[in-house]
Amino acid sequence: MSDQIADGLADGVLVVRDGVVTFANERAHILLGTCELVGQRFADHFDLRDDAGLYVALPSQPPPSAGRYSEHVLHVGTPKGPRPIAMTGVWRQGELILSLRSAARREAGVRSQADIVATVAHEIRSPLTSIKGFTRTLLSRWDRFSDEQKHTMLATIEDDADRVTRLLTDLLDVARIDAGRVKLRRTDIDPVELVNMVADKARIRAPDRRIDVEVDDQISPILADADKVEQVITNLVDNAILHAPGSPVHCAIIEQPDGVRISVADEGSGVAEDVAPRLFTKFARGRSDSRTGTGLGLYVSKGLVEAHGGRIWFESSAGDGAVVHVVFPTGTP
Repeated sequence: MSDQIADGLADGVLVVRDGVVTFANERAHILLGTCELVGQRFADHFDLRDDAGLYVALPSQPPPSAGRYSEHVLHVGTPKGPRPIAMTGVWRQGELILSLRSAARREAGVRSQADIVATVAHEIRSPLTSIKGFTRTLLSRWDRFSDEQKHTMLATIEDDADRVTRLLTDLLDVARIDAGRVKLRRTDIDPVELVNMVADKARIRAPDRRIDVEVDDQISPILADADKVEQVITNLVDNAILHAPGSPVHCAIIEQPDGVRISVADEGSGVAEDVAPRLFTKFARGRSDSRTGTGLGLYVSKGLVEAHGGRIWFESSAGDGAVVHVVFPTGTP
């Protein structure tokens, strides 16, 4: 392989004989953070560690049973700091020819998935503890409670079970969004009917809150998955209820050239300026005074809206509340 061809490759190429580097393309120099490779003993300049922090040495001889060096994701100590690099290779005439790729995205993905699992597990623990406690109490002391007390405890169990369901739904949706595998069952939907249904359910969950729905004169059907749209609007309304205590929630439906815009506004404290750029990312929390929830709702909402070919954005002013807008395209299947 000529130097020119090797330098044009997206992956780093490193050739090692008896522990000494005999060839390195331009990408290998960039990944390893140095221009001095050829003629150097690899082990003298680079410290390789596995995920457990244990030292890993490049083999100096091919294994007797195979001519491949299976892929390893190693943390390579470079002059610019440790970097996760995926290495794989083959043996040819006593030389180990290595292919090098940055594993930073893979590492970030693994950390993100671990964070999601840890966060959701933490959030699930509370409602499950409540469900188990009330169920055990009812089973052991059923005759000691009045009908009103039983109804209250069963209603709490139902609410906590719904919360667990929502958390698991968010977890599954995040996995589908990250993998680009959101499946939609598109039909013509009346957005006014759907938003009013979401508002009615929210009024039951939060009977002390005023939830208004304002509708423009003419609203066309939207071409969308009804369950997914309901999930998005429910997330937005629940966010307004949760993060703007005591504030009314205003829903507005307006037709515009690129589709139907649904807006959900509150009169709370707004969104902190430093939070705004990452509001629709995983674990983002829009209000500094709240630590409840997983921080996945707006990320999931964004993924579901964009899967429909729509848009989602927000507006906020300190002390004047926040409003989230979504636009779903109109049309017929």
